[in-house]
Amino acid sequence: MEKTILIRIGEIFLKGNNKSFFLALLKKNIIESLDGLDFKLITTNNRMYLEKYNDSDEAEILSRLQCVFGIHSISPAVKIATDIEQIAKVCCELFPKEGVFRVTVNRADKRIDKTSSQIAAFIGGVMLKNSNKLKVNLFNYDFDVEVDIREKGYSYIFYKRIPCAGGLPVGCSGNGMLLLSGGIDSPVAGYLMAKRGVKIYAVHYHSFPYTSEQAKEKVLSLARTISRYTGEIELYVVPFTDIQYAIKEHCPIQYMITLMRRFMMKIAEKLAKNTGCGAIITGESLGQVASQTMESINVTNSVVNMPVFRPLVGFDKQQIVEISKNIDTYETSILPYEDCCTVFLPKNPVIKPKISYALDFESRLDCDKLIADALEKTEIVRCHFK
Repeated sequence: MEKTILIRIGEIFLKGNNKSFFLALLKKNIIESLDGLDFKLITTNNRMYLEKYNDSDEAEILSRLQCVFGIHSISPAVKIATDIEQIAKVCCELFPKEGVFRVTVNRADKRIDKTSSQIAAFIGGVMLKNSNKLKVNLFNYDFDVEVDIREKGYSYIFYKRIPCAGGLPVGCSGNGMLLLSGGIDSPVAGYLMAKRGVKIYAVHYHSFPYTSEQAKEKVLSLARTISRYTGEIELYVVPFTDIQYAIKEHCPIQYMITLMRRFMMKIAEKLAKNTGCGAIITGESLGQVASQTMESINVTNSVVNMPVFRPLVGFDKQQIVEISKNIDTYETSILPYEDCCTVFLPKNPVIKPKISYALDFESRLDCDKLIADALEKTEIVRCHFK
């Protein structure tokens, strides 16, 4: 009898002839997520098994696996040679001696002459004989004794299925450059795009001395937190104060946010191209604030020549907050450290800007030099979950 962890894949099932690519990437991501721990990972056509690990590491392994995109569920299990009587004996040893239960059998090895229902009835009968405090109910039960009889002479016995992150393995859908602020929305946007297989890079705009080192550290903390799901994040911290000064001095204040967002998109596009990213990702939700109207989004989109993904565009604030709480970014996001947008926020920003006006105002600035100077002073930080 050997302890193991069953790893069930999610929608990779649907990938047909390309499934081997997704499985190989998922295997790589699992190994990286379990860095520092001893284990052996076995891959079959439709699932994976993690073996040869230290018992003391099991809780940590289960916790890390739950955050790996591409995994549907996991189960701590025991692996034994397939022998129905021995399986029944092990079930008596492993499971509670009282309560209501049922037995569920999956018989992948068709060489066995008994059906799944017959095997389940046999195991249940042995367990009932072993304890007079057990009862069987197929629909209303305290625990489910699950037996998975595989083709190569081994069976797995387990009693719970732990839900995992689901989605697709990070990296299978290309790279994306996330505009990461210190707010609630953008970390959630990065998480959701990673769930669709996008490897996340990130850019943060820092307005020192108007925004503090605590504000910067807040963003680094957010990047580290979501990297538990996304893998290591390469974060570009771009100094933005000179650009904001230039806009404030030469352009109408009501266009401040619009022009700032256009600069942010231009810089993000340059960083995206340098890092092999095929898209920009933002945390915008339609109608949430003045810079997130349809007209504003159109004006900011017009400065880039690559896709801009907005996974939160149809979410309301409460939905976004719930996800941020689930991925442990919420408490960090609400820390009272201002980011560059709020520091220079005008009282009455334009909510229906026009591209022609934005172009006219930008003609008053040396945009290329401002962007080049910001990029030259950009700091790169590699963020990974601790």
